[in-house]
Amino acid sequence: MRWLIPFLFALPAMADPAVVEAVKAAPSGGAWRFDVTLSHADTGWEDYANGWRVTNETGRVLGTRKLLHPHVNEQPFTRSLSGVKIPQGLTRVWIETSTLPEGWDGTRYQVDLR
Repeated sequence: MRWLIPFLFALPAMADPAVVEAVKAAPSGGAWRFDVTLSHADTGWEDYANGWRVTNETGRVLGTRKLLHPHVNEQPFTRSLSGVKIPQGLTRVWIETSTLPEGWDGTRYQVDLR
């Protein structure tokens, strides 16, 4: 009789990207200010939304907002970034989010600047 030994395989953790709930963009002193509201199932220092960034259509980063701690009991939450230089003629940008440990998510949230 042969014994079958079950093998346990480590499955990759399911990514849980931070979700952009809302964005307010406004010109401010020759640049732009972005107020971004995110939600994420932060569990603590090992898994939390740790940033968002503003990019152009090709993915060039125009500004980055680092989030330095988890927001376990504050969901959704809003954080701002000022001084974002938007090239002349650019009428829309995108917001991308990052979580720890996954990193930058490929999902992009479009923001119309008109």
